[in-house]
Amino acid sequence: MKKLIAGNWKMNGGLAANEALLKAVQAGMGSPDCDVAVCVPAPYLAQVRALLAGGAISLGAQDVSAHEQGAYTGEVSAAMLNEFAVRYAIVGHSERRQYHGETDALVAAKAKAAMAHGITPIVCVGESLAEREAGHTAEVVKRQLAAVVHECGHCITEIVVAYEPVWAIGTGRTATPEQAQEVHGLLRAQLHAATTHEWRVRILYGGSMNAANAAQLLAQPDIDGGLIGGASLKAPDFLTIIAAAR
Repeated sequence: MKKLIAGNWKMNGGLAANEALLKAVQAGMGSPDCDVAVCVPAPYLAQVRALLAGGAISLGAQDVSAHEQGAYTGEVSAAMLNEFAVRYAIVGHSERRQYHGETDALVAAKAKAAMAHGITPIVCVGESLAEREAGHTAEVVKRQLAAVVHECGHCITEIVVAYEPVWAIGTGRTATPEQAQEVHGLLRAQLHAATTHEWRVRILYGGSMNAANAAQLLAQPDIDGGLIGGASLKAPDFLTIIAAAR
């Protein structure tokens, strides 16, 4: 299975900047050996969909509602995202868990809602620095993934998992390839216990992967790609990461 490099623009962008970035990435990408996606702020879905039309980059959203429709002001449903040809939706990003109080159960419900409309959820799991230093990494990430396994059942092979150590997001700190592989191996074993087709689930690394460390991280046996934050906003850096995903 091909690796997946997914850019997470977070709350960044602008009409002119988006067009310039995507044109630069498309011009330099050629025919990549991996799957590529960009997860953009909701107001830019229409623009980016048009810019990506007919190309090799898939469109992603940064969140999705657990609800189908109704009185949920500010929410965006999976059905709405589907109408914009959204292929992926990030659920449970650490920033959503931290700043918006998202629980494991809510993240699982969002993943299920996305899949009901043909959208692949990128399910984020990861531990804080305090949890890592207390030796609770395995406990935390397994609990977070278990909620999604329980909610989604046999459909679990349709998700993407992203391990994002919270202590390595936007801090300049990165897990070593060995640290990242250790957790990816734990997650792979957990998926194996849930399905005999765990090999179909791509597990991305999402803790400050950049142009300098991507090749080493992507060389690890259980790292199937990257969820890229800041580096996805710089065309040369994003292109370097894409080229490293073979």
